[in-house]
Amino acid sequence: MEAAEASTTPQLALADTDINWDRLDKTKFHVIGAILFTAQSALLHPTAVVKTRMQVAGSGLSQMRGMSVFTHILRSDGVPGIFRGFGTSAIGSMPGRVLALTSLEMSKDIMLKYTQGSDMPEASRIGLANGVAGMFSNLVSCVYFVPLDVICQRLMVQGLPGTAPCRGPFDVISKVLKAEGFRGLYRGFGLTAITQSPASALWWGSYGAAQHIIWRSLGYKDDAENKPSHFQMVTVQATAGMVAGACSSVITTPIDTVKTRLQVMDNYGSGRPSVLKTTKTLLKEDGWWGFYRGFGPRFLNMSLYGTTMIVTYELIKRLSVQ
Repeated sequence: MEAAEASTTPQLALADTDINWDRLDKTKFHVIGAILFTAQSALLHPTAVVKTRMQVAGSGLSQMRGMSVFTHILRSDGVPGIFRGFGTSAIGSMPGRVLALTSLEMSKDIMLKYTQGSDMPEASRIGLANGVAGMFSNLVSCVYFVPLDVICQRLMVQGLPGTAPCRGPFDVISKVLKAEGFRGLYRGFGLTAITQSPASALWWGSYGAAQHIIWRSLGYKDDAENKPSHFQMVTVQATAGMVAGACSSVITTPIDTVKTRLQVMDNYGSGRPSVLKTTKTLLKEDGWWGFYRGFGPRFLNMSLYGTTMIVTYELIKRLSVQ
């Protein structure tokens, strides 16, 4: 009887929960990815608008709660207000996602092959491979996404004090180039690359390790023939993604606040804006708590993003297996 019960206990072949680059149909992977990630971005974009407006000085919204800011935007600008910058973000992100996903999967595959046969625990090996891949992918994609971020965030804060009025993304580009040259599109690039790359490594590393540990704690093994249900796979991956996203938001919100101000403010006084100037101004205005302006919406955004992104990402991979 015990043997029969044991034989019916689901055992996981862990390879089926981590589909590597070699097993993917690349065209299908990027096409399906573009569609599903755009839909996901649409769901989360309002939280990004709320967070960005709360972080901008002089907006009158920085001391309000996230839900109050959301309601205020709806009352003053209607539904289009909470989707400011979405069209630019959605269309502009497509090439960047191809770059980011390709570099992520290829570098992870290389790291897994390089560390195969090493003495380190499997959870550590998977966490290391995911972490290195996350850092490399972030460094590569920063070259594309920082200018896009500058453009989208300026569209999000239209009408707030200290921001220049713009008629659309091309007008933003024109005004930034005229005022500061090409460097203006890369405001905050160094800060983003230096801080977000380790954060991305932490996110992907903790996700990979957490997922492996959860599967092991549930009793699944590498050499099992049976597979978990789709519900089990989604639940475990969503949990690992949510934890990774929540932890990352706590660590990265202060940097994100400085970066957002650096990228959108125009009345910064004499000389070029800098990280040091922006940090000093923020400290003077609100003290250390000022670095966590918009933390609620960002925490919600990254927790939901971590959950929905990883579920979407893993679904894309399963649909793209050759």
